[in-house]
Amino acid sequence: MGIKFNENTREFHLYNKHISYIIRIIDEIEQVENVYYGKKIRHRNSFKHITERELRPSCNMFKGSYTSSLEHIKQDYPSYGTTDYRYPACSITSKNGSSITDFQYKSYEIIRGKKALKDLPATYVEDNEEAETLEITLVDDVIESKLILSYTIYKELDVICRNAKIINEGDEILFVDRAMSLSIDLPDSEFEMIHTTGAWARECHLRKRKLVEGVQSIHSLRGASSHMHNPFMILKRPDATEHTGEVYGFSLVYSGNFLGQVEVDPYGISRVMMGINPYNFRWKLNKGEKFQTPECVMVYSSEGLNKMSQTYHKLYRTRLARGKWRDKERPILINNWEATYFDFNEEKILSIARSAKELGIELFVLDDGWFGKRNDDKSSLGDWVPNLVKLPEGIKGLSKKVEDIGLKFGLWFEPEMVCSDTKIYKEHPEWVIHTPSRNMSHGRNQFVLDFSQEEVVNYVFDSMDKVIGSSEISYIKWDMNRYITEAYSRALEEDRQGELFHRYILGVYKLLQKVIDKYPNILIESCAGGGARFDPGMLYYAPQTWASDDTDGFERLKIQYGTSMIYPISAIGSHVSAVPNHQVGRVIPLDTRGNVAYFGTFGYELNLSTITDKEKEVIKEQVRFFKENKLLLHHGDFYRLMSPFEKSETSWMVVSEDKSKAIVGYYKGLSKPNEKYNRIKLKGLDPNKLYSIEGREETCCGDELMNLGIVLSKDYTGKFSEYYERVHEDFMSQLFVLNEVKDI
Repeated sequence: MGIKFNENTREFHLYNKHISYIIRIIDEIEQVENVYYGKKIRHRNSFKHITERELRPSCNMFKGSYTSSLEHIKQDYPSYGTTDYRYPACSITSKNGSSITDFQYKSYEIIRGKKALKDLPATYVEDNEEAETLEITLVDDVIESKLILSYTIYKELDVICRNAKIINEGDEILFVDRAMSLSIDLPDSEFEMIHTTGAWARECHLRKRKLVEGVQSIHSLRGASSHMHNPFMILKRPDATEHTGEVYGFSLVYSGNFLGQVEVDPYGISRVMMGINPYNFRWKLNKGEKFQTPECVMVYSSEGLNKMSQTYHKLYRTRLARGKWRDKERPILINNWEATYFDFNEEKILSIARSAKELGIELFVLDDGWFGKRNDDKSSLGDWVPNLVKLPEGIKGLSKKVEDIGLKFGLWFEPEMVCSDTKIYKEHPEWVIHTPSRNMSHGRNQFVLDFSQEEVVNYVFDSMDKVIGSSEISYIKWDMNRYITEAYSRALEEDRQGELFHRYILGVYKLLQKVIDKYPNILIESCAGGGARFDPGMLYYAPQTWASDDTDGFERLKIQYGTSMIYPISAIGSHVSAVPNHQVGRVIPLDTRGNVAYFGTFGYELNLSTITDKEKEVIKEQVRFFKENKLLLHHGDFYRLMSPFEKSETSWMVVSEDKSKAIVGYYKGLSKPNEKYNRIKLKGLDPNKLYSIEGREETCCGDELMNLGIVLSKDYTGKFSEYYERVHEDFMSQLFVLNEVKDI
């Protein structure tokens, strides 16, 4: 790994074992040009021979120069209006109203390791030998400001992290209207764009489209990364598959309004941008003040989508998630929400906890309804005082009783929200996001607290602290059930209202960090009506996220498959719930519900007091299996084998690092008569190792399993009666556990 600087040609080459990223300072213009990004190429003392400069009918920056048009130069952080008419990475308005900028190269610095970002989540290193960082400083003398572009390359991961910082060094006030975290001009447009789309209860459905001239984008303007689009997108070559071909991934470490955009110009250049959504954004910079963009993580793979995903998985699991629970085995939990909703008392809760203990479950989580007069979703958010009618000894007493049963205790909060009947709402109406003289829209009968105000963040922390500090709490479910409307802060000046959305998210991060600093042993799971804030920013504070409020086993196949494009299995909150399912009314076998939930954090969300003895035995076995295999499932290499977006079958698998063990999940929709023979071709095994398959007599070599596959149909030779006695089930699944056979 290294960052090399060719001094004569002013070229920077960032590279490791597999990738190269080359940029140069353009003569005369003194701006940053992108030369190459992709599979590793050999370092040379000059890459000028791959510079492209055609004479085109266009505006040029200098008299007598016909190749100085920025419209036709592949840039790394462009601005608008100085011969470039495409969307810019940066836009700053100065005192005279102009938004023209000209940031020119001043200096560079190569740093061992990676710097943290102030007040923002970001990937990190534990040893400075893991990565190197290039910082390029550019200066605009007219507006007396500085732009610092940061590039970090990891030694063992095919990752480049980008961010930008703008500093006002002059006396005049500046307004930052646009500041992308990343911009890169790729040399052609022969790509397909993959991203996620959806809504509540159907998050992370994959969509694919061919790039065309013009702009194609994903975004959020909701105050959160949203159910609708996750802040990541992929560009892949048309012939690239899960396991072959060229793929570029772009992922924003941020939880608020974002924009991911690809602009294809008439010459086939693809300008990729990602960062804070510039709509309704304006950041005021006084003299000496700085604006820091969030981090964007780029991953390049020459081995298809799955290799890209594995790179993100390892990075986000080990160098984005932090703290005690990053590497620790996660507890199997039971959440009471779908078992009781708001209708519970202490005895109901303890009855579920006792049943859970008998089944081997490790953590009980009390969901919404434990505070104030919270018997439905119309009241009490913001006043975090236990309901002593439901819980006579409060959370303190209940948590102690659950611990005495032998389970850990977890608790639900929705810290960012408030209902109108609460003390905080009545005493501090100025703490609620609301535009004066405008209607107040509501969502789920609640409003959003103004986390751009430090006073509000501190008040909410103190309220939570009173409950947490007096109780036995090992886990927090951190929920957020509505988006921001009528965005306005009474604490911000008129010319700073464009800062609200970003300041709000910074406030959320601040509160999370305050809780973590005081209670580092608590496991936090983030949630936002399911997956409305499943993003890398939240993973920095909470190592797992509730992927969706839809708990149906077959709906979850698409949700978890799409989520796995970027996020590690250890981050995907997944539960076995009751049937008929509460979201879609479907009845799916208990085995299948478990086989889906294994490929996530794993837990339960049903009423254990109403299930049959036979179902309890199944759950006991599921709990035993997950405890035995959770490290493999969470830390192994994940492979997608069959896509639910292409047919009614899904398959995926996890392989241990040493390739000695693997678990394969296979799922099928409706049962069919007289079916064709079918096999699953596996991935990631050692071709020279011999594997047994639990429940089967035969052994198979790794190369057989990867090239021929696991045979799904059964050999009924001489078993006539068995064929006609077999059970047909809709929504069936099979789990295959492979173990290396060492004694041959």
